[in-house]
Amino acid sequence: MSDPLDDLAGQWPSPPDEEDGAEPEEPEPQRWVWAAMEPAERRARLRELAEWVDWLRTTFALHNAIPRCWYMHQPVVEHLTALYAGWLRVYAGEPPAGLAEADWINTLHSFTPRLQLAACATGTHQEPPPVVPPPPGATETFELYLSTSQATTAAARHPAQAELDRMAEAADPPL
Repeated sequence: MSDPLDDLAGQWPSPPDEEDGAEPEEPEPQRWVWAAMEPAERRARLRELAEWVDWLRTTFALHNAIPRCWYMHQPVVEHLTALYAGWLRVYAGEPPAGLAEADWINTLHSFTPRLQLAACATGTHQEPPPVVPPPPGATETFELYLSTSQATTAAARHPAQAELDRMAEAADPPL
């Protein structure tokens, strides 16, 4: 199993020549929007994520928390993707300020319940329940709500407008 960080080596710019004085370019942030990826990229990225998830399951003893069929459950894939992207920023990017490593580990532990699937806990994959389609007329009902509801048509007004006005007056007192 190769290190997922090896794949990042080609994404970082080479250092500039000292003679030209050019600043190094910032690497393009890697985006993990699954639906926006072409199928070949999606497969490659899923392989990359799978390698990291194997490492994660072993390193943090999450073999009982993350089922082997995690990749068949889109909500779990999205959570693991977010964890991986955060892990890359913390451990492979510029050294972050503060307690980034501890923050990432706290995030991992807060995500862990979302990674567990009771239906697949026995080691046998269970298909997620089918998505219920919206009822007929749902789009029209939604559009009617948008155009007539007080929540979407009322004039803008901050709930603490009086305090905002006092703060503005204190910052710029009348002459």
